[in-house]
Amino acid sequence: MSLPRTIAYMSAAVLIALGAGLGQGFVSANISQIAGDLGVTTTEASWLLIAFIVPRSCLPILLIKIRTQYGLRRFTEISTIVYVLADFAAVWMDDLRSAILVEFLSGSASASLSTLAFLYMIEPLSQQWRMRLGLPMALCFLAMGPSFARVISPALIGDGGLLRVHLMALGMALISLVSVYVLPLRPVPHMKVIRPLDLISFALIACGFSAVITGFVMGPLRWWTDAPWLGALLAAGVGAFAVAMVIELHRKEPLLDIRWLASPAMVHLTGALLIFRIILSEQSTGAPRMFQVLGIAPSQLVTLFSVICLFTLLGTLACVAWMKPTRVPQFHFAALILIACGAWMDSQATMDTRPEQMILSQALIAFAGMLFMPPAMISGLISAMKKGPQYILSFIIIYISTQSVGGMIGSGLFTTLVNHRQAFHYQGLMEELATTRPIVAQTLTDQATALAPQITDAVLRRAQVVTQMATDASNQAYVMAYNDLYFLTFLLAVLAASALCLHVFRDWLAARIEARRTPVPETSS
Repeated sequence: MSLPRTIAYMSAAVLIALGAGLGQGFVSANISQIAGDLGVTTTEASWLLIAFIVPRSCLPILLIKIRTQYGLRRFTEISTIVYVLADFAAVWMDDLRSAILVEFLSGSASASLSTLAFLYMIEPLSQQWRMRLGLPMALCFLAMGPSFARVISPALIGDGGLLRVHLMALGMALISLVSVYVLPLRPVPHMKVIRPLDLISFALIACGFSAVITGFVMGPLRWWTDAPWLGALLAAGVGAFAVAMVIELHRKEPLLDIRWLASPAMVHLTGALLIFRIILSEQSTGAPRMFQVLGIAPSQLVTLFSVICLFTLLGTLACVAWMKPTRVPQFHFAALILIACGAWMDSQATMDTRPEQMILSQALIAFAGMLFMPPAMISGLISAMKKGPQYILSFIIIYISTQSVGGMIGSGLFTTLVNHRQAFHYQGLMEELATTRPIVAQTLTDQATALAPQITDAVLRRAQVVTQMATDASNQAYVMAYNDLYFLTFLLAVLAASALCLHVFRDWLAARIEARRTPVPETSS
């Protein structure tokens, strides 16, 4: 393609990728604001996040076959129209039920938009640049969406509430719709690839994904032991996965090849993707929520998340410049070391820590995220293509499950850890703040005396001081709990890097032994 047309296609890919990521980012960044506008609690509003994530994690499994059977053009147009309708309906939602329906449609549209972003990014590129440039850039802007939502949300909300957020999303959807019609994708041959059992397997896999996502979103909020239905839901999800595996193992043309996915190489790749996604949950679960506890306004986090977006892009450019299939272990090792450094720096936080003091650590983690993901995905795709085109779908399912579902698992586990450790630290702090201790009693007296000009009643002054001390102790306990989370992330990254080194050493040693066993061919005189 000509340069202007290439730029047009890649710009459309960036717009579509950001649109796919902004939907989730707007919900997670503004969950309290959304709950207030709908007149519900934050826990009830969390169902909106579930309604968005479930279709986004499930539908790509079936969308690949739908695109192949019904045509790329029709798939592109319908996907973008659903995207526009979902954002248009969001402008008018006024209660929780309608909001859940809208978010379900938005998640469904986001699932197809992620695919479109990849297709538009690689469309104008030659074959050799599709993997090296197109794939990393598409992953970059898809990953950047949630962070970019936190950058622009405060300015959009202002005094106008969420209406401006919805209008911006609608505007992006309309521009995407125009781009899709003006810039058509290259058509591909139609093939009848959907089988009746595909729908049954998809329904079971979707049920399993839904159960896991719902369980790990609501578990820390409802608390695991206080809601018995969470255990039943997770058990049902495991059962759905088991039935789907049994069906797929006995099919001649399976939706996903279980035997290949259970091979040592794929198990290793799946484990690496899952562990890394859980580790990266620190960036979405850690700093933003800790600053929320400390009373930091969203507008004060704009600089932090702007830097995160910038270093996400820089990490992608580093991949484009130096990435090769043979360098995947080096990229992964560098990513894990950077995450370990960033998490260690974060683990030194105090109540006086502000976003500016976490810019460097969060930038390292964002940079590391893009050092890991493109090489891992390219490695998996190369392995799938060596087996045959039908194996690509199996790898895509692995990638989706480890990223979407793994992200929710990581967030749920980290939130559970923070809540548990906060209660533990709070109990210890309150024991140290017993009023029978002379230093605590003296502090109460001094602070009550300082409040005398504002509050004349001595009993009210003392009650005010005790309440403030309890609030400070609670905030301190939360900071200590988040420090435990950051330190756990550091340990996980170090352990993962050590395991990677051992794996590389084992492969090197096996190659040396195999080389010694191979006889050297004799040369004729």
